[in-house]
Amino acid sequence: MGGFGLYIHWPFCESKCPYCDFNSHVSRTVDQNQWLSAYLTEIDRIKSLTGNRVLNTVFFGGGTPSLMDPEIVHKILDHVHKTWPCANDIEITLEANPSSVEARRFQGYAQAGVNRISMGIQALNDTDLRRLGRIHTHQEARNAFDIARSVFDRVSFDLIYARQDQSITDWQSELSEALAMAVDHLSLYQLTIEDGTAFGDRYARGGLRGLPKDDLSADMYEVTQDLCGAAGYEAYEVSNHAKTGAASRHNLIYWRYGDYAGIGPGAHGRLTLNGQRKATEAQRAPGIWLAGAPTGQTELPCVNITGQDQANEYLMMGLRLSEGIDRHRYIALGGRDLDSHALDYLANIGMIKQSPHRISTTRSGRMVLNAIIKELLVVP
Repeated sequence: MGGFGLYIHWPFCESKCPYCDFNSHVSRTVDQNQWLSAYLTEIDRIKSLTGNRVLNTVFFGGGTPSLMDPEIVHKILDHVHKTWPCANDIEITLEANPSSVEARRFQGYAQAGVNRISMGIQALNDTDLRRLGRIHTHQEARNAFDIARSVFDRVSFDLIYARQDQSITDWQSELSEALAMAVDHLSLYQLTIEDGTAFGDRYARGGLRGLPKDDLSADMYEVTQDLCGAAGYEAYEVSNHAKTGAASRHNLIYWRYGDYAGIGPGAHGRLTLNGQRKATEAQRAPGIWLAGAPTGQTELPCVNITGQDQANEYLMMGLRLSEGIDRHRYIALGGRDLDSHALDYLANIGMIKQSPHRISTTRSGRMVLNAIIKELLVVP
């Protein structure tokens, strides 16, 4: 019901950002033709499992996919089009960092078939860019964005807020600048300190000072909703804002609990095969994944997802969206309805909206989404 998408993970970056817990690596040399061969082999393997399903989206994530040669992207997409029937309006997104952007490269990606760019800008001042470990400047980010906008009709970019020593006035000013330059989509994330990252280690030692208190973070979230809403950017998901019709279709496949195949080191997937929903996960280490590709040995053993676990995953993903979840689909997946007492309680305190057909979080509810999900999850 949520569509079918393909995620392709490019695991390499020019440098590792201190807040990042993605499966990304810094390597001096990368044999891109060897990686191309592995991706093409994996596409054929996934095709043998999924058959002639109509492919709705392709997403190149990472890592920094804009480090890939445009010719490599072209050959991958050419093979994708030969492998599956593709939707007439297929969305093909490539993530890019401003430091790896050149006009010629973007034109090459467009000629390859990419029709949407998602750019990791993260901050609009040089001080915070340095703190975040970014290797581009504010001006370089603006220049790269202008290049993307001149080549592609659909361009998104990411910003991180609730940063060290950031005031609510600082964020209002920065977000206003972002909205003035935006095309159709913004991803706006609160800084999260993850275990196993450089920021996580620094925080554990008491060295990451100036992080906002919870109340200030909540105020920044409210400001984000107000400014984006006034500018015509609907908060269609907890951290994502778009003009009408410009939501990320690939990410909607995740949030609407559709099927997606994950290719590349550490990539995850959810596929319905012969009526059984399965969770897939690729080997994380790039060298191990690459070595296993020629013989199809790239993944850990796949896991069958039970009906109630499917319902729980649908709940966790779908409540991130302003549209919420289809109640009848939840029942069909798990074999039971959600707890009526918990729903009534959450509705009475203004955290959710419910009807016989749909359940969705309110604006206030999305601020405490994890608590709502905890109330509603069914433990098998």
